[in-house]
Amino acid sequence: MKTISTTIGKLFLCLGLLAFSAVGVWAGGAKEGATSSAPVKIGFIGPLTGDYANYGKLMTQAIKIAVEERNANGGIDGHNVQMVAEDSEGKQEKAVAAMEKLASVDRILGLVGAVFSSSSLAIAPRAQQEKIVMISPSSTHPDLTNKGSFIFRDVVSDDVQAKVFAKYVYQDMGLRSVAILYTKNDYSQGLANGFKAQFEAEGGKIVGMESGMQGDKDFKTQLTNIKATNPQAIYMPDYVAEINQILQQTQQLGMTGVKMLATDGFSNPEILQLAGPLANGVVYSGPELEKNPLQVAFETKYEAKWTDKPDSFSLNAYDAANILFDAIQAVYQSASPADQKSLNLDRDAIRAKVAAVEGYKGVSGEISFAPNGDAIKNQGILTVANGQYKQLGVYKITDNKLVQVK
Repeated sequence: MKTISTTIGKLFLCLGLLAFSAVGVWAGGAKEGATSSAPVKIGFIGPLTGDYANYGKLMTQAIKIAVEERNANGGIDGHNVQMVAEDSEGKQEKAVAAMEKLASVDRILGLVGAVFSSSSLAIAPRAQQEKIVMISPSSTHPDLTNKGSFIFRDVVSDDVQAKVFAKYVYQDMGLRSVAILYTKNDYSQGLANGFKAQFEAEGGKIVGMESGMQGDKDFKTQLTNIKATNPQAIYMPDYVAEINQILQQTQQLGMTGVKMLATDGFSNPEILQLAGPLANGVVYSGPELEKNPLQVAFETKYEAKWTDKPDSFSLNAYDAANILFDAIQAVYQSASPADQKSLNLDRDAIRAKVAAVEGYKGVSGEISFAPNGDAIKNQGILTVANGQYKQLGVYKITDNKLVQVK
């Protein structure tokens, strides 16, 4: 009987250790110091399955590194930090359902996301209502930060991106006729309309404007219509799945002399594998390729851990997570012992800490937030040469003039 009792006791001890280990993994591999049973949760909403899954995959991998690093240094005064990732599949309705779960069930204190502008616009009212600070690493629609004081982004808005790129295409590239092929979502339509307005203001002509649906695989009808207008370039403010199809089908239709233009959706490195040599020569607007020491160290760590290269949105996601952790930490320290224990933290105070961010040294570069929650950053103009991203210049708008800063 003693032997059986001892064996059963050892079995329960092993199961208990396994359960404890599982909790540590979910919290991002917490180490000494971060041992509280009440974790500090931040959420993520983005595509983790489907045609756009690579965006979410690269971003969540970046946030997982931020979580692991924070827990290795004690978390939030002993509380583990934890990311709760929800799959939107790039669809508004799924993003809304994910936001409801994160707000009411998980009780998150901050959100990195959503990934796409349509999703972010759909969930922003709920984030504002619940006073959840939301920092999107990739949603660029101009209206997003107008949805409330708790809505931020650390990516440049479409207002800046479209204006800079239209001026560059007209002034530096010398193009005068451009056709636009966009998809019917907030991100693509916003950039298409912004580029059109600015390019025409410069004196250029939009000779054709065609559209498709997100997820479409066949754009030959639209491209045939565009071919008839004989444009110097085609502007594709789309995501990698659509851009790949457009590049392939443009080639199939013999439109080899047309310059291909894109936006920051092109900065996901999956396009380099999907499109292969057809990605070479595409000129696009996106975050500047600033290789500061923090970025170099992060990219080295990221590639060693995941065997993937992070895209610019992943850098933004990592910075957004750390900005949230810093804000939560600061508010936690000023809370009462009872509120610290229960993590009943002042959400208005968390928002105020994020809003006050100025000159933050991140892996994506220096970050400051404008009063409306927009990131204050310069805009890169880039291309692909021999299968590698190459920066052509870094620009800003001053007194309605395009100014090269690098």
